[in-house]
Amino acid sequence: MKRQIIGTSLASLLAAVTFVAFTAGMCGNEDSSTNSSTNKDKWANLVNEDKKSVSVDGNTLTYGSHRYTVSGEIDFESTDHKTPTAWVEFTNIPSGFTEFKAVYEGLLGNSIHGTTAMIPMAEEIYARDASTGEKCFKLLCNSDATVSGIIRILKTKFVASEYSPENDSYIQRYLPAALLQGATYTNAYAPKEPYTVAMCSHANKPQQTSITSDGTVYYVYVLTSGGWESEQRGMEIYQNWDGGLYKVYNCPNAYVQCRNIRGTWAGLK
Repeated sequence: MKRQIIGTSLASLLAAVTFVAFTAGMCGNEDSSTNSSTNKDKWANLVNEDKKSVSVDGNTLTYGSHRYTVSGEIDFESTDHKTPTAWVEFTNIPSGFTEFKAVYEGLLGNSIHGTTAMIPMAEEIYARDASTGEKCFKLLCNSDATVSGIIRILKTKFVASEYSPENDSYIQRYLPAALLQGATYTNAYAPKEPYTVAMCSHANKPQQTSITSDGTVYYVYVLTSGGWESEQRGMEIYQNWDGGLYKVYNCPNAYVQCRNIRGTWAGLK
């Protein structure tokens, strides 16, 4: 009986040691994966929350040395859905949430096309730093459900995984640039400068909605330069009937798979 007890205790001890070693190995692998340099975006160093001077002069907002200009308007009565009538030009992607918020609340959020143009900005910030980009989308979008839908796709499009390694064509880090004028797969998605989002009216007319709250959804086309077979990328922008800043209601055409790049993407400023 004594020999059996000793044997049982020894077996229990060995099992405990094995379990501790196994869980330690799991923790080590998890930490290694989390801190792996492969998960750090090449342009992550551009993200910062430094506060700069902000000034608005007519349709132009300046944040430090970065400039954002809104031009034209969306004519929802037009039947021409291929010619741009509204533009947003900007010298740089916002450096972080601080600048993004200042630009949105200070100028771009006041118009349908200004709000639309912030979609590729938020995408690019998310690619550089996921937590900062998610904050930008939460500010820009009309609901948490909209944000969740966008993030669910973007986190698979920008970060390689065991299912989609870096050489997988599904990973398209250049996706935000594809929405900018002049960027196409044949020139490695190098947009013209200043960066420009060109827009026009959508084939769908504005409509009232009460899905989340009482307001109006406006349909807009972002006109691209050849990143997709269709250069018209439909976006949906929302405004509550009580007024206030415009919000992104839906924008799946901003992150659906585009044409695979030829060459090496140089990134955005």
